[in-house]
Amino acid sequence: MEATSWDDPVGVKLRQEQEAEIIRRYGIDLERGPKPSAADMDVFLLARDAETAVSVGCGGLRRLDETTYEIKRMYVTPAWRGRRIGEVLLRALEEAAVNRGAVRMRLEAGIQQPEALRLYERCGYRRIDRFGHYVDCEESVCFERLLASSAA
Repeated sequence: MEATSWDDPVGVKLRQEQEAEIIRRYGIDLERGPKPSAADMDVFLLARDAETAVSVGCGGLRRLDETTYEIKRMYVTPAWRGRRIGEVLLRALEEAAVNRGAVRMRLEAGIQQPEALRLYERCGYRRIDRFGHYVDCEESVCFERLLASSAA
């Protein structure tokens, strides 16, 4: 994992790929509320292939409150899925959140993203009522994981 700025060109390219995939799946951009930006993202990580250093995924953290972070723009390129990169990236984001005082992680994924839903459930996230800007979005599935008791 490599921490980088939100505006890093590689991260921008990965986020564009992620947004294009969402639009292909749903037919529209489903982002509710303000889109993440350099001003509100505390952490942005790139997942890289250890042998080639090619970036194969990304994810960021946006603070929701004093003890809660929301995972934003979690993405692994299709060719690299199924290799547990998402799980490694997710755990790195959790560690970064804990290091910043978080005890809770939240996130939103869509009903047409079964691989993402499986990842989050496999990693100990539980489904919760839709929160924040997602409350009225029928396509959204929201998750939460408490970090204080997760010494994994």
